[in-house]
Amino acid sequence: MNRKQILGGVLRMESILERYDRHSYTERQLNEGTTHQTQENWSLEHAKLKARIEVLEKNKRHLMGEDLDSLSLKELQNCEQQLDTALRRLRLRKNQLMLETISDLQKKDKALQDQNNVLSKEVKEKEKELLPQPQPQAQTHDNIGTLNLGEMYETHAQIGGGNVKMEETRRQDQALPVMPHWMLQYINQ
Repeated sequence: MNRKQILGGVLRMESILERYDRHSYTERQLNEGTTHQTQENWSLEHAKLKARIEVLEKNKRHLMGEDLDSLSLKELQNCEQQLDTALRRLRLRKNQLMLETISDLQKKDKALQDQNNVLSKEVKEKEKELLPQPQPQAQTHDNIGTLNLGEMYETHAQIGGGNVKMEETRRQDQALPVMPHWMLQYINQ
């Protein structure tokens, strides 16, 4: 490399460094201005929020019944109106929640009734399966499925060869109750 080339390279390097310095300086100036402006915005926002918090705390104290001495008649009426509005909203919400709860409970009640009906049907079907069928040897009275105990006693006396008169059994027949069909299974055992 010759001197000219080296000198040209150095000049170009100095030019690049100058441009870099100018650009860095400008950027620092913009950042400082933006930072300063941002800080001012945050300070203003902070002051607004602080004032808003003070107003809300003052209103809260008034609504809680504190520091009412300093309020004018109009401010007191406004406070009363706010309280009335809040109470109405609370009552509406409470009523809405109660109606929703009642509706849910009615749905649960209906579901439980349906389930109860299904279980009752299943129990009746199981009972039908477990009950013995009426036996053809048993004599029935006028009502289907009932057996007259007197007739049973009479049949037993005749089979056993006892000396029981028919008239006695018929009198006993009138005094003995009629047995329902579901009790037959216990007699035949």
